[in-house]
Amino acid sequence: MVTNATSLGRNGLYDWLIQRASAVVLGVYFFAVLGFFLCGGEATYANWHAYMTSTYMKVFTMIALVSFMGHAWVGLWTVSTDYLTSLQLGKAATTVRMIFQGGLAFILLAYLFWGIQILWGVK
Repeated sequence: MVTNATSLGRNGLYDWLIQRASAVVLGVYFFAVLGFFLCGGEATYANWHAYMTSTYMKVFTMIALVSFMGHAWVGLWTVSTDYLTSLQLGKAATTVRMIFQGGLAFILLAYLFWGIQILWGVK
């Protein structure tokens, strides 16, 4: 039996809501960036820099980054608990799943800190 110790939400409903809410945020962010290219005039470095360094876009990018982290964690946690089971891996299933989830958590946190450094380091 898989426990919810590594689940982001408290139960399946919360994980489902995290997936859906983060997908909406990422979709709106995608269209905001797409709108820059379609309606923003000439796509020069100066225009892109001005757009991405504005406070509202930095905050929106930060929200999108956190949404990406939550979306990726819930999705890959679900995949790992569905497919890294004792039926496929035998007695090593729990160990393999914990290594996978630990590695995933490390990678996602590294991406989050790297994204924060890039986002708020740009002047």
